[in-house]
Amino acid sequence: MSPPLVRNRITALFGIDHPVLLGGMHHLGRSGLVAAVVRAGAMGFITPRSFDSLDEYREDLRRCHRLTHERPFGVNLTISRRPGFNADVPAWIDIALEEGVRHFESAGTSPEEIIGPIHAGGGILLHKCPSVRHALTAERLGVDAVGLVGLEEGGHPGSNQLSAFVNGAVALQRLRIPLVIGGGIGCGAQIVAALAMGAEGVVMGSRFMVATEVEVHEALKQRIVSLDEHCSISILGTLNDTWRVMANETAREVQRMEAAGARSHREFGDLILSSRTRERVYRGGDVEGGIVSLGPAGGFADAIESASTIVERLMEEAHEAASRFMGSMDFADRPVAPMAGTGTG
Repeated sequence: MSPPLVRNRITALFGIDHPVLLGGMHHLGRSGLVAAVVRAGAMGFITPRSFDSLDEYREDLRRCHRLTHERPFGVNLTISRRPGFNADVPAWIDIALEEGVRHFESAGTSPEEIIGPIHAGGGILLHKCPSVRHALTAERLGVDAVGLVGLEEGGHPGSNQLSAFVNGAVALQRLRIPLVIGGGIGCGAQIVAALAMGAEGVVMGSRFMVATEVEVHEALKQRIVSLDEHCSISILGTLNDTWRVMANETAREVQRMEAAGARSHREFGDLILSSRTRERVYRGGDVEGGIVSLGPAGGFADAIESASTIVERLMEEAHEAASRFMGSMDFADRPVAPMAGTGTG
């Protein structure tokens, strides 16, 4: 395992060696993947929306404890804007606390209603949001850290049109609590760049879509490996529900329908349903048959390999990038060697 690159508030808050957080992944954020990331020295979050019942969710938390050998891991709480979609959120928190989880990531709408129960149970909360305004509100409400994402984020980056690094640079001038940034991050040099800017870590997702522990059809992983940085497109922006996804035929059909005037979720039928993606793509291997959350960081995935190998590669790249950076710091003070062929004689 690579040695720790930094020690800061985020590594202390989550009890991790590396400043890398695997964000919540709908249908995919399960114990196998999360535990592999945790064992590699990073932090991962199990996603309750991935499970069909509360009992199944509880059992996966217990399995994750076994797989991590009791190292801490987290739970993602995605709070939906849609009426009726948040009924289980209190139970997700209670079950996690009962099972010994103390690290939480929230996303979606305001975390105001969940901060109290989490803190009362001895937990900490990082709220992931798309704008500096939302980050400042989360800080005021009392979250322990903020994750700020840019328009490159796979999934739902909000209506924000700023990149992760612009968002982060602005936020660092105003926030006091620890900040991690996410969106388009897929290599170790970007991790170092985020740390150099003043962020204390990164949140990632798309880069891990090809991990062996991710429970999807091999055909999808092979497709992602074949893609480059232009692998994603945005849909549903006309509904104020921007979604960055893998560029495939279903996503392009949604774009065509938007261009033709579709302006409600209902008009897209099952094209945008996660159940369709789970059955046709994740289980069936039809890589054109559903919407897959993915950002341009998927273009960094060049092999199907274990999550621990991905973390190790990221940190090796980060150490190399940090060494290059530190080696160049006194460049202005060194005499510049003359170029070949430019002698004075």
